[in-house]
Amino acid sequence: MRVLLVEDDDSIAEPLAAGLGRYGMAVERVATGAAALAAPRPEMVLLDLGLPDIDGIEVCRRLRSTGDIPLIMLTARGDEADRIVGLELGADDYLAKPFSIRELVARMHAVGRRARPVTAAPDPGAQVQRVGPLVIDRRTREVRLHGAVIALAPKEYDLLVMLAADPGAVVARRDILETVWEPNFFGRGKTLDFHVASLRRKLGTPGWIETRRGVGFRLVVQP
Repeated sequence: MRVLLVEDDDSIAEPLAAGLGRYGMAVERVATGAAALAAPRPEMVLLDLGLPDIDGIEVCRRLRSTGDIPLIMLTARGDEADRIVGLELGADDYLAKPFSIRELVARMHAVGRRARPVTAAPDPGAQVQRVGPLVIDRRTREVRLHGAVIALAPKEYDLLVMLAADPGAVVARRDILETVWEPNFFGRGKTLDFHVASLRRKLGTPGWIETRRGVGFRLVVQP
């Protein structure tokens, strides 16, 4: 795996790059946001938020605007607002320092698997699904609402596809995590809730996704 490590602290970056190398990963390390944005496209980005030139959240936003590169945020900042913003911008995971190489590598492999599109659909041969005013095009991974394109992060799109597979049916939290993320998902407990909240905002009204407390979520068609 070709990994871009964006970390300005040598005492963290050097052992981290060496550790990832022992797992067979080819690591390119840069120390600034500008260098990260100028680097050749990797297979995965490990992004520190506390960079000397450009805030890591802004680097995440710019990287996401260029494509769906799997991205994990690495930071000592534990503020929930940072996690929410990063996940809404499309980060696939968030790992707070300090962490072990083994945990990071496990999360990297998990994110790599999760980056594959969810294929569940009412009709496997269908390319376009219409749910009221909502149109999901699986060929292009494009979503339109009342004709306007909605920009979704990869996991937001996969979550919507799973809920839209059977509109009105309640989908259990565990089933969503194991399908959209991975079996035995061990990420932060609020990961799914962050993505649901972000998806609701992008759909324009919270009524599209109904919460069944203690059970899961269901897609409710809006006019």
